[in-house]
Amino acid sequence: MRLITETTEDVKFIVESNEETGKKSHFIEGIFMQSEQKNRNGRMYPKKTLMKEVSRYNKELVESKRAMGELGHPEGPTLNLERVSHIITELKEDGDNIVGKAKILDTPYGNIVKNLIDEGAQLGVSSRGMGSLKKNDDGVNEVQEDFMLAAVDIVADPSAPDAFVNGVMEGKEWVWENGILQPRVIEKYEKFILSAKDKKQIEEAKLVVFKHFLSNF
Repeated sequence: MRLITETTEDVKFIVESNEETGKKSHFIEGIFMQSEQKNRNGRMYPKKTLMKEVSRYNKELVESKRAMGELGHPEGPTLNLERVSHIITELKEDGDNIVGKAKILDTPYGNIVKNLIDEGAQLGVSSRGMGSLKKNDDGVNEVQEDFMLAAVDIVADPSAPDAFVNGVMEGKEWVWENGILQPRVIEKYEKFILSAKDKKQIEEAKLVVFKHFLSNF
């Protein structure tokens, strides 16, 4: 079995305000997982396999309010409680898709997500699980019946590295927990990117900078 992650941007963030208290609640909802189609990672989840696992996940975790997720890309299937940012409140079948809804929590990483939402950052969700792969007759890596869903995390979408780098180059401040990305860090990022000699190196530098930014959350 191996760690398998898939990212989707077919989600939206919702901010609801309590008229009495004025407190805002943040939610994310949309397509969390997809079956019966080859995804960007060259993998395909049979509908039967995915629906069976989502049913187990609902019974064991969602219904008991233990279906939590993290901010970023964890390196393993274990949930890191100190990085928890949200809890899934709903996960259900919609055709070949799994649509879900999650509430952003008042945790350190949850507050980072809230700040990013309020600032208009583009975010997506990434399913994280363990399973084995086998090529089908079409040469596509098919996820096998031993697949186990570990969590659905909140991540930056594929366009984020460019958006982040553009923000740095324009001198914008990037908010994270209780503060901003310090100017001296921005200068280092800018010098690193400008040191690239060609288009390929520039794109690689952008990705390195963005990964380093996320690692500091």
